[in-house]
Amino acid sequence: MSAAELTALLLFCTAMSFSPGPNTTLSTALAANHGLKRALRFCIAVPTGWTLLMLACGLGLGALVTGVPALRWAVKLGGVAYMLWLAWKLAGAGQLAQVDASRLDVSFSQGVGLQFLNIKAWMLALTLTAGWVVNAAGQPASNPGERLAIICALMVVFAFSSNFVYALMGSLLRQWLAQGARLLWFNRALALVLVATAAWMVTV
Repeated sequence: MSAAELTALLLFCTAMSFSPGPNTTLSTALAANHGLKRALRFCIAVPTGWTLLMLACGLGLGALVTGVPALRWAVKLGGVAYMLWLAWKLAGAGQLAQVDASRLDVSFSQGVGLQFLNIKAWMLALTLTAGWVVNAAGQPASNPGERLAIICALMVVFAFSSNFVYALMGSLLRQWLAQGARLLWFNRALALVLVATAAWMVTV
C-alpha cells in the first residue's frame, strides 16, 4: 500500500469513525447512564464486530448482500427495528436507578451483532473493500490479504478510540445528568438521534 493510499485511508477512517452514528450514540448513552466501566464492554464489542464484518466483506459477503435485494432489505429492516427498540428503551430511562435496573443495556454479543445490522458499518466496510482491497476493475489487488489486514488493524484502533471518546464524554456528564430531569431529556435526545438514524437507514 503506497503512502498516498495509506494517507487517504487514514483520513477516510477518521471521518467515518468519529462522525456520529449508532455506535457513538450508544457509547455516549451507556456511559452517561451506567458509567464508563460498563460502556467499555460496548467500546470493545464495536471493533470486534466491525472487524468480523470487514473480513466477511473482504471475502465476498458484501457482494452477496448488495447483489441480493432481499438480503439487503433484511439487513436494513433488522437494523431499523433494533435502533427503534433501543430508542424506546432509552427514552423511558429518567433516573440512574431505572437504568441500573437494566432499562438500557447492551451486552458484548449484542454490540458485536449490531455491526451486522448497522448500515453505516456496512457502507464503511464495502467502501474500504472497493477502494483499498480490490482494484478499479473489481478484481483483488496484488496483495489483498495484506491490505485487508492493514485496514482491520487500523479500524480496530479507530473504532475503539472513537467510541471511547464518546463514552468518556457521556461519563463526564453522568453526575450533572443525575440532577432533576436532565437524564431523561438527555436520553430522549439520544433516542431521537437513534430514530433519525433508523429513518436514514431506510433511505440508503
